[in-house]
Amino acid sequence: MNYDDWLFIFLGMILSMLLYNSVQWYMYRERIYGLYTAYMLAWLAYFSLRSPWFISRLDYPTWHYTRIIVPMVAYFFYFNFANTFLGLRENNPRLLRLFRYVQAGLMAYALTEVVFCYLTDYWQHPMHELVHTVVRTLLAVLSVYIIINIYRRPEPGSRYFISGSAFLVVGGVIAMVLTLVIKDLDNILSVWQAPITYLQLGIILELVCFSLGLTYRHRQASVKEAVVEQALAHEREQRRREHLEAELAVQKLKQEMTEMQMRALQAQISPHFLFNSLNSLSSLITDDPDKAEQFVDEMSSVYRYLLQANDRELTTVSTEISFINSYYHLLKTRYGQGIHLDLAIGDSVRERLLPPLTLQLLVENAVKHNIVSADQPLHIRIATDQADSLIVSNNLQRKPNSRLNSTRKGLLNITEKYKLLNQPAIEIEETSDTFRVVVPLIAKKLSRTG
Repeated sequence: MNYDDWLFIFLGMILSMLLYNSVQWYMYRERIYGLYTAYMLAWLAYFSLRSPWFISRLDYPTWHYTRIIVPMVAYFFYFNFANTFLGLRENNPRLLRLFRYVQAGLMAYALTEVVFCYLTDYWQHPMHELVHTVVRTLLAVLSVYIIINIYRRPEPGSRYFISGSAFLVVGGVIAMVLTLVIKDLDNILSVWQAPITYLQLGIILELVCFSLGLTYRHRQASVKEAVVEQALAHEREQRRREHLEAELAVQKLKQEMTEMQMRALQAQISPHFLFNSLNSLSSLITDDPDKAEQFVDEMSSVYRYLLQANDRELTTVSTEISFINSYYHLLKTRYGQGIHLDLAIGDSVRERLLPPLTLQLLVENAVKHNIVSADQPLHIRIATDQADSLIVSNNLQRKPNSRLNSTRKGLLNITEKYKLLNQPAIEIEETSDTFRVVVPLIAKKLSRTG
């Protein structure tokens, strides 16, 4: 195969890769494809100008200028392409600075060649070719230095760049050496005897490696994008699930609140409690009409508060204590000396807040699970401590099997209310002779009703 046939094949391969890269550039619209296109166009222009058709139409100064400068333009784009491909701005700023210096040197060399080829006859001097050989040698050495630096990087994509650059360096060095060794370059006919063939082979292999590297790079970017998108989708799904769970939790809490309110209301106006109250009232009507009238007033106050309590989220300590006094009056009328209530409420907490019926549930809990009789009186104390919390305590004298029969609904009712209000939980303490519940009070400024 003679060189002219090979040149036609070579230019066809370059043009094919150029068209393929142009399609990639159009699809992805990334700067790196534009730089790669410019790099290939420089080589395509260089070897097209070296064809017999162009050589016969160029004057000697222009021929020497294009022969020397067009490869320098290709190297200029090579450094920009390498910077973008390898991300030197973030990964190796020192190597990037070296690239910038070399590019500035190439521009200075191009301007110098303008003087040599168009303003003087220095292009005909043998020293001019020697200078060009030195410049090409320095570029080859620089390429080897770049390859060594990049070889240390672990990324697989860098290997494609290293391989391509190595093929270019080897092809360029072989071509340069053969140019110095072979004396009669004008009479070479065989493609393998032409020094420039080896540069062209190096360029073809380089472009193949660069194209594979770009494909790999895009594939890695696509995989990374897919992973990120999958992670975002998973996060969105997690957020949606958490949102749904939160909504379900809110609905569940609302339902539990409603059920607790209903249980509390049902517990206080149960037929058993009402039956006992009416029995007490019946006895008083016969024995002491004045007390019976007072009992009716207190009983109406109790049931009025019970019916209104479920419409409130919070009430003041003062209001709750007033209700407890009425409620205690009913219990006192029924149990007489069997029950005693001691109130020690500081003035500083009377405007603090707590859920309605909290104290009533605790007092009722004490009456329900303990013996209440004149021989064994139940002492209930409601007081405040230094932390401005309410403490409801009673002496412990449990009814037989009361622990087994206890459902603890009253305490659970209060606990769930405080949880719904996002407040500290109540504290329950039990010793051998005392049962004690600490109820945190809510400041008005922190409440949703205040």
